[in-house]
Amino acid sequence: MNWPAEILSFWFQELDPKDWWTKKDATDDQIRERFLELWEEQKSKTAGDFLASPETALAAVILFDQFPRNMFRDGADAYSTDHLAQQIAERAVELELDQQLTEEQRPFLYMPFMHAEDLHLQNRSVTLFTKLGANEEFANEHHDVIAKFGRFPHRNRVLGRAMRPGEQAAVDAGASW
Repeated sequence: MNWPAEILSFWFQELDPKDWWTKKDATDDQIRERFLELWEEQKSKTAGDFLASPETALAAVILFDQFPRNMFRDGADAYSTDHLAQQIAERAVELELDQQLTEEQRPFLYMPFMHAEDLHLQNRSVTLFTKLGANEEFANEHHDVIAKFGRFPHRNRVLGRAMRPGEQAAVDAGASW
């Protein structure tokens, strides 16, 4: 199976762009049915295993960053391969693989930076999305939450973390990523 091509075809051709951002059980089920086994097979590899081409790096980032958010929605595993997606994204940007992707594809290679509970990676997110001229507002909002709390409070419940002062208010106000 040429899994990178299958992932990119599914994500960019089969799905409608609104499916990327809208919670839908049908989309979650479809991703789980088609890609859960692949995710299980690939998640123990290292970032370097996914840098053969810009397309492979992008497909791997989608597999480890976007798909878990669908497959394991509202569960801890939704974030369990973020570290691998972040490492792939970091290396891909260092190798300038991002520059070989389309403007529609590039935001998904950068998404692990936006999803990171790390201020350094959040700074990188803001820089990359600003340079791209896309999703800047969301990059800044994510950055501000990490700058304030050091983590995303909405993840606390599923990750078994206690709320810190001010975090519940942020969740109540809609900080939901």
